[in-house]
Amino acid sequence: MDWKSEWKKLLAIIAIFVGCFYLPIGFDRFNSAVKESLHLVKWYAREHVLLCLVPAFFIAGAISVFISQASVMKYLGARANKILAYGVAGVSGTILAVCSCTVLPLFAGIYKMGAGLGPATAFLYSGPAINVLAIILTARVLGLELGIARAVGAIIFSIVIGLVMHLIYRNEEVEKANSQIAMPDTVPQRSLMQTGVYFACMIGILVFANWAGPAANGGLWFQIYSVKWIIAGILLLALFFMLVIWFKKDELGQWVGASWGFAKQILPLLFFGVLIAGFLLGRPSKEGIIPTAWVTKAVGGNSIWANLFASVAGAFMYFATLTEVPILQGLIGAGMGKGPALALLLAGPALSLPNMLVIRSVMGTQKTTVFVLLVILMATISGIIFGAFF
Repeated sequence: MDWKSEWKKLLAIIAIFVGCFYLPIGFDRFNSAVKESLHLVKWYAREHVLLCLVPAFFIAGAISVFISQASVMKYLGARANKILAYGVAGVSGTILAVCSCTVLPLFAGIYKMGAGLGPATAFLYSGPAINVLAIILTARVLGLELGIARAVGAIIFSIVIGLVMHLIYRNEEVEKANSQIAMPDTVPQRSLMQTGVYFACMIGILVFANWAGPAANGGLWFQIYSVKWIIAGILLLALFFMLVIWFKKDELGQWVGASWGFAKQILPLLFFGVLIAGFLLGRPSKEGIIPTAWVTKAVGGNSIWANLFASVAGAFMYFATLTEVPILQGLIGAGMGKGPALALLLAGPALSLPNMLVIRSVMGTQKTTVFVLLVILMATISGIIFGAFF
């Protein structure tokens, strides 16, 4: 018998028992935090799973089945042209404009298909961070200087973080590149145009089904919002006909199987992470176990500590797309400095506790830790510099 392993199990059982024995049921804040965690999970299930995650799972499954590994490596692989690779990663994120959780299946798909660590992490950051509507809303609600700083910072971050991740793990990347040299491309079953239209339809469904309403009626953005379900429905119908005409039955089976594989890997971790995030920090305007007053006090002014705390808090909080703007509006009104506000804007939308749990399952604990620390460090430095000028 392995006594060392058995002792660990015994200690784990004792810890769980002590936690249950002293569970603070009856204390208002604890009861409220439990309630908020369940409310957040319910909201997440209603607002994000069907419209965000399910389309993302199918897109990720399609990447792994219908896009050849050689093609992924050509544009995003360890041996790909760096300007091309980071350009593709950044542009892809801008087009998708998804939240920190919706980007995960897509990141897992391209990473497992052979994308280099640098371009893959650049895409992982850029997807949630370089959100055109969120940047416009930031400028309108929080001020032009914060909107511009957020846009410039997010673009620079995606490239710098990707390059630093590549440099830190360059030896692994060289080994990966060497192993990919002789990999032949497969003969495509469909033309490039057919494949492009197929993916464009799925991405269009993801984008338009989640098209957020503008702050005021009028303008092109509102016009699109008013007919978003019609556009999404037309794209869904077009996708159905493509699947019937262009794809074989066994291909569709592989696609569904790959999509289900991503769902099994990602969904349990996301829901667990959302529960913990809701318990600790609650929802907008609702408190978790950590009092909002503590957070407000910690991010006041433009000190180094305030910027660091804003970056760390933003990294662990869960922000649905666009919700960070009204939250920050309230915090700024309560005394938050503009430096910490920018730090939270650059760290928050791109990271969250659920997001970290899934990233760890894809690329391991060490790389996830380095990625998270890079985001927090760069957000903190950006906040300090911005706060010094504004």
